[in-house]
Amino acid sequence: MTNEKEVVKKDSNLGAIRIADEVVSIIAGLAATEVDGIAGMSGGIAGGIAEMLGRKNFAKGVKVEVGEKEAAVDLFVIVKYGVRIPDIALAVQENVKQAIETMTGLSVVEVNVHVQGVGFPEENAKSEEVRVR
Repeated sequence: MTNEKEVVKKDSNLGAIRIADEVVSIIAGLAATEVDGIAGMSGGIAGGIAEMLGRKNFAKGVKVEVGEKEAAVDLFVIVKYGVRIPDIALAVQENVKQAIETMTGLSVVEVNVHVQGVGFPEENAKSEEVRVR
Protein backbone atom coordinates (compact mmCIF):
# COMPACT_ATOMS: atom_id res chain seq x y z
CA MET A 1 0.00 0.00 0.00
CA THR A 2 1.27 3.53 -0.74
CA ASN A 3 1.91 6.31 1.75
CA GLU A 4 -0.46 8.65 -0.12
CA LYS A 5 -3.12 10.17 2.08
CA GLU A 6 -6.46 8.85 0.96
CA VAL A 7 -9.99 9.73 1.95
CA VAL A 8 -12.65 7.08 2.41
CA LYS A 9 -15.66 8.27 0.46
CA LYS A 10 -18.24 5.58 0.94
CA ASP A 11 -18.48 2.12 2.38
CA SER A 12 -21.00 -0.24 0.87
CA ASN A 13 -21.67 -3.95 0.61
CA LEU A 14 -19.39 -4.01 -2.43
CA GLY A 15 -16.44 -2.32 -0.72
CA ALA A 16 -14.96 1.12 -0.05
CA ILE A 17 -14.39 3.98 -2.46
CA ARG A 18 -11.19 5.92 -1.86
CA ILE A 19 -10.18 9.18 -3.50
CA ALA A 20 -6.53 10.24 -3.23
CA ASP A 21 -5.65 13.85 -2.43
CA GLU A 22 -3.71 13.97 -5.71
CA VAL A 23 -6.96 13.37 -7.62
CA VAL A 24 -8.67 16.30 -5.90
CA SER A 25 -5.60 18.45 -6.66
CA ILE A 26 -5.72 17.58 -10.36
CA ILE A 27 -9.45 18.32 -10.56
CA ALA A 28 -8.91 21.71 -8.89
CA GLY A 29 -5.96 22.61 -11.11
CA LEU A 30 -7.77 21.68 -14.29
CA ALA A 31 -10.91 23.60 -13.25
CA ALA A 32 -8.81 26.68 -12.43
CA THR A 33 -6.99 26.72 -15.77
CA GLU A 34 -10.31 26.45 -17.64
CA VAL A 35 -11.25 29.96 -16.51
CA ASP A 36 -10.54 32.62 -19.12
CA GLY A 37 -8.08 35.10 -17.64
CA ILE A 38 -5.82 32.54 -15.96
CA ALA A 39 -2.40 32.48 -17.63
CA GLY A 40 -1.23 29.43 -15.68
CA MET A 41 -0.53 27.93 -12.31
CA SER A 42 2.30 29.03 -10.08
CA GLY A 43 4.66 26.73 -8.24
CA GLY A 44 3.56 28.45 -5.03
CA ILE A 45 5.73 30.30 -2.57
CA ALA A 46 8.47 27.68 -2.60
CA GLY A 47 11.55 29.29 -4.08
CA GLY A 48 10.12 32.77 -3.71
CA ILE A 49 9.36 33.28 -7.39
CA ALA A 50 6.25 32.60 -9.42
CA GLU A 51 7.22 30.14 -12.10
CA MET A 52 4.93 29.50 -15.03
CA LEU A 53 4.23 25.83 -15.33
CA GLY A 54 2.91 23.94 -18.31
CA ARG A 55 -0.51 22.34 -18.58
CA LYS A 56 0.93 18.85 -18.10
CA ASN A 57 0.87 18.70 -14.29
CA PHE A 58 -2.39 20.16 -13.03
CA ALA A 59 -1.58 19.43 -9.39
CA LYS A 60 1.19 22.05 -9.38
CA GLY A 61 0.11 25.27 -7.74
CA VAL A 62 -2.66 23.47 -5.84
CA LYS A 63 -2.75 22.57 -2.16
CA VAL A 64 -5.68 20.57 -0.82
CA GLU A 65 -6.76 19.44 2.61
CA VAL A 66 -9.25 16.61 2.32
CA GLY A 67 -11.28 15.13 5.14
CA GLU A 68 -13.87 12.39 5.01
CA LYS A 69 -16.63 14.66 3.70
CA GLU A 70 -15.09 18.08 3.16
CA ALA A 71 -12.21 19.67 1.24
CA ALA A 72 -10.35 22.98 1.40
CA VAL A 73 -8.31 24.18 -1.56
CA ASP A 74 -5.52 26.75 -1.98
CA LEU A 75 -4.69 27.76 -5.56
CA PHE A 76 -1.60 29.67 -6.63
CA VAL A 77 -2.31 31.27 -10.01
CA ILE A 78 -0.89 33.68 -12.54
CA VAL A 79 -3.47 35.93 -14.18
CA LYS A 80 -3.37 37.41 -17.66
CA TYR A 81 -2.50 41.08 -17.93
CA GLY A 82 -5.51 43.38 -18.29
CA VAL A 83 -8.12 41.25 -16.53
CA ARG A 84 -10.04 42.33 -13.43
CA ILE A 85 -8.50 40.13 -10.74
CA PRO A 86 -11.48 39.97 -8.31
CA ASP A 87 -13.78 38.80 -11.14
CA ILE A 88 -11.32 36.14 -12.29
CA ALA A 89 -10.70 34.94 -8.71
CA LEU A 90 -14.45 34.59 -8.09
CA ALA A 91 -14.89 32.65 -11.35
CA VAL A 92 -12.03 30.34 -10.33
CA GLN A 93 -13.56 29.75 -6.90
CA GLU A 94 -16.94 28.87 -8.38
CA ASN A 95 -15.53 26.62 -11.12
CA VAL A 96 -13.23 24.72 -8.74
CA LYS A 97 -15.96 24.27 -6.12
CA GLN A 98 -18.44 22.97 -8.70
CA ALA A 99 -15.92 20.60 -10.32
CA ILE A 100 -14.78 19.02 -7.04
CA GLU A 101 -18.29 18.67 -5.64
CA THR A 102 -19.63 17.21 -8.89
CA MET A 103 -16.82 14.73 -9.51
CA THR A 104 -16.06 13.57 -5.96
CA GLY A 105 -19.15 14.29 -3.88
CA LEU A 106 -17.02 16.09 -1.31
CA SER A 107 -18.31 19.35 0.17
CA VAL A 108 -15.86 22.20 -0.58
CA VAL A 109 -15.70 24.51 2.43
CA GLU A 110 -13.23 27.02 0.99
CA VAL A 111 -11.30 27.84 -2.17
CA ASN A 112 -8.51 30.35 -1.53
CA VAL A 113 -7.02 31.99 -4.63
CA HIS A 114 -3.49 33.37 -4.27
CA VAL A 115 -2.46 35.54 -7.23
CA GLN A 116 1.29 35.03 -7.59
CA GLY A 117 1.93 37.02 -10.74
CA VAL A 118 0.74 38.55 -13.99
CA GLY A 119 1.36 36.96 -17.37
CA PHE A 120 2.04 39.29 -20.27
CA PRO A 121 1.13 38.38 -23.85
CA GLU A 122 4.00 37.26 -26.01
CA GLU A 123 4.90 39.64 -28.77
CA ASN A 124 4.09 37.85 -31.99
CA ALA A 125 4.45 41.08 -33.93
CA LYS A 126 8.21 40.62 -34.18
CA SER A 127 8.91 39.51 -37.70
CA GLU A 128 12.12 38.01 -38.86
CA GLU A 129 14.00 39.82 -41.54
CA VAL A 130 14.43 37.86 -44.74
CA ARG A 131 17.69 38.43 -46.54
CA VAL A 132 17.52 38.41 -50.29
CA ARG A 133 20.72 37.53 -52.13
